[in-house]
Amino acid sequence: MSRYHIRGLIDGSLSTLGIVIGASIVIGLSSEATRIIISAGIGGGIANGLSNILGAFAAEKTVAYKKLEKIERAMLKRGAIRNSRQYKKTERVVLSSGIADGLATIGGSMIPVLPFFILPAILALEWSVAITLALFFAIGAYIGKISRENLLLSGFKMVVFAGLTAGAAVLVKMLI
Repeated sequence: MSRYHIRGLIDGSLSTLGIVIGASIVIGLSSEATRIIISAGIGGGIANGLSNILGAFAAEKTVAYKKLEKIERAMLKRGAIRNSRQYKKTERVVLSSGIADGLATIGGSMIPVLPFFILPAILALEWSVAITLALFFAIGAYIGKISRENLLLSGFKMVVFAGLTAGAAVLVKMLI
């Protein structure tokens, strides 16, 4: 799993969970409200994913082409790298990283919405929070495994962060 997949899953699931919680609090949890919550969650998730494709592409392109420019300066020949294999590889990496980030964001954004397709709204909201927190625990445990840290502690840290973010969505409603 690449950093773009992890970043996209985190971004998509957490931002959409905020949308789902906010919409649920404002419009209630009736069967009619469920359609609005699903629409808001999916619409927000797709918009976020498309935004992340562009954002990751622009950021990666900037970093990658600065590295290539540094190589060209060392060669003392401007434009020398443009037709090289390294240049073409860089273009593929930049494009694929942007797409991976955006698609992972869209995929992650579907997770908090899924329960609303199959459960009554009040249960769907609870399950939405639960499966999103479970996803964050799994991501944290994976990060813990890769970084050779305590898996449970790493997973717990991610759950706490996601929980605080979900709490912020509730707090916004209380303040407005």
